[in-house]
Amino acid sequence: MDWQVLCQVETRRLLWLMGMMFAVITTFQFFELPYGNALWSLFSADQHSAVGNSSFQIGNSPSEPEMIGNMMLLNVSNSTNTSVVNETANNTSMSKVMDGNDLKNGLVSDRNGDPNKSLGLDENDNVFKGSSSENLEVLNRNSTILNTKDSGNRSAPEEAVKEPQQGFHQKKNNIDDNLSVGKVGNGTVTPISKHIGNSGARPASPLPATSPMNASPKAASLIIMDTDIRTPVVDSNTSLEVKIGNTTPMSDTKRGQLQSGLTPSANSSSGNGVPKVTKGRGKPPSVVVSISEMNELLLRSHSLNQSMVPEWSSAVDQELLYAKSLIENAPIVKNDLKLHAPLYRNVSMFKRSYELMEDILKVYIYSEGEKPIFHQPLLTGIYASEGWFMKLLEANKKFVTKDPTKAHLFYLPFSSRMLELTLYVPNSHSRKNLIQYLKNYLDMIAAKHPFWNRTGGADHFLVACHDWALEETRKHMNKCIRALCNADMKGFVLGKDVSLPETLVRSPQNLLRELGGKPPSERSILAFFAGSMHGYLRPILLQNWGEKDPDMKIFGRMPYVKGNKNYIQHMKSSKYCICAKGYEVNSPRVVEAIFYECVPVIISDNFVPPFFEVLNWESFAVFVLEKDIPNLKGILLSIPKERYLELHMGVKKVQMHFLWHAKPVKYDIFYMILHSTWYNRLNQISHI
Repeated sequence: MDWQVLCQVETRRLLWLMGMMFAVITTFQFFELPYGNALWSLFSADQHSAVGNSSFQIGNSPSEPEMIGNMMLLNVSNSTNTSVVNETANNTSMSKVMDGNDLKNGLVSDRNGDPNKSLGLDENDNVFKGSSSENLEVLNRNSTILNTKDSGNRSAPEEAVKEPQQGFHQKKNNIDDNLSVGKVGNGTVTPISKHIGNSGARPASPLPATSPMNASPKAASLIIMDTDIRTPVVDSNTSLEVKIGNTTPMSDTKRGQLQSGLTPSANSSSGNGVPKVTKGRGKPPSVVVSISEMNELLLRSHSLNQSMVPEWSSAVDQELLYAKSLIENAPIVKNDLKLHAPLYRNVSMFKRSYELMEDILKVYIYSEGEKPIFHQPLLTGIYASEGWFMKLLEANKKFVTKDPTKAHLFYLPFSSRMLELTLYVPNSHSRKNLIQYLKNYLDMIAAKHPFWNRTGGADHFLVACHDWALEETRKHMNKCIRALCNADMKGFVLGKDVSLPETLVRSPQNLLRELGGKPPSERSILAFFAGSMHGYLRPILLQNWGEKDPDMKIFGRMPYVKGNKNYIQHMKSSKYCICAKGYEVNSPRVVEAIFYECVPVIISDNFVPPFFEVLNWESFAVFVLEKDIPNLKGILLSIPKERYLELHMGVKKVQMHFLWHAKPVKYDIFYMILHSTWYNRLNQISHI
């Protein structure tokens, strides 16, 4: 009996002890485990984990999603199936990338801009509503995500595309057909975190090259994105992980920043050159595209930018296809007296394309449109490029046709500068009325003429130099070929749009005044910059180099001297002229440097330089990432003398492409704008 009682007591004590242990363990897990859920630790990691108001299926990866500003990066290296997320331009519904989980809208307010600040807006005037945890973005309705078929677990090619030694164009696309970007499998979205930044050294950058005109869409599996696209799904191993704008990859330069998921704070500055952000000046882009990455993207762009098949065919379509075939099989050009081969991606194709443009191209100019916005060009100031092009084209009898059925291109003759001066309400920070005005014009010509609807606007083009034109033309003119000074990768479409040179015209009566500069042996200044402290970048440049080194003549705004002689003489006497971005990526200093035969040093992340589809910019210019401003002098001094002399020679040879003439001259800026428009139109055509 005593033994039975003793056993009952011990059993009760054991049960009590086990209960206490379970309670302690449960309590410990409740406070210590992620998300405070004790019981979830007892089950599979495949269960849902709640984060704020959104839930993500963790799958096989313990890593967290990365936030780049308001952009969500997701790694799907464990995905096995491929899904395609595609929204057409007219689709206003939200695409859902994740099973059963709603993505919150990233609402964008109108960009605030002061027309007195060079009348330009910085990308960072966009205001996203809601906390950073809520800004899980939605795909923009103008975007398309393309994926490779049967991708499985394959990753991007490890090696850069190799280029032929002769010229800068590839007849065949050597990019691996299996490049996979944007894989989603089994309803599982696996976040990216540790893969970025730890993927090892990148391959050497390829030589610049143009995309083959007959490139296959299969060979180009990119995420084609607009700025409002916020949920790119990327493969952790691809060399071009994230695309902003329409064809923009993520650069290694920001990978350290990506790991923390943070962008520079408004009052922070670091010794590695990350610009200090000042209120009202904007901030650096969270994703940076280097010039070599742009070259790589251009290789693939034409197959992605192919326009819709026309509603009905015409003789002009066959003429374009014929011209395209002749360019693809252009005879090799050697020792051309006018064309210096290293300046071009493929001098043979450029020359043949230019000749065919002269022989074939016809442009129809719409007579509709009221002055002063339409048919009234401005010929002075920093927006003069759009005005001079309008003036010279409207007076041209060779290219302009009065018969629209014979036209290969249709010109929309408006001035983005006059649009702003006429319609913008000062301090309203709204350009909706400007955008609506352009839409009304398009509705009118589409109702009056059949040509816009035949191609969806793909054979129409505009030339606009005002900073706002990038955004004003994005929604309703996104199918057009847009020649834009503000050629920012956040909205510029490589292979379709044309980067328009921003030229400061002081005297319409003497367009070539002060042309040229001193020979290299007489250029005593290593580097020169002077200008107003527009934007976030120039103060950083001045902070690092202003009045700190006799070789680096870096100033703010120089005192006014009649004819701007002091500024001009500095450019004529400098080896390198710093072209630092202001409020936007573009600057008239790029063309000014070439005008005064000074090697341009472009410090403007994500800027697509003019005539990019034709010119090899690295043969006559230097590109420095914004983060490398503290090392600017060292970078310039590291360039050997022989290399500098080659660059200087390149500047002198390419100069003819950036000069305005009252009567156009072969290969000058007027013809180059027209040629790039023609060339990009040809590259959009794959079949009729």
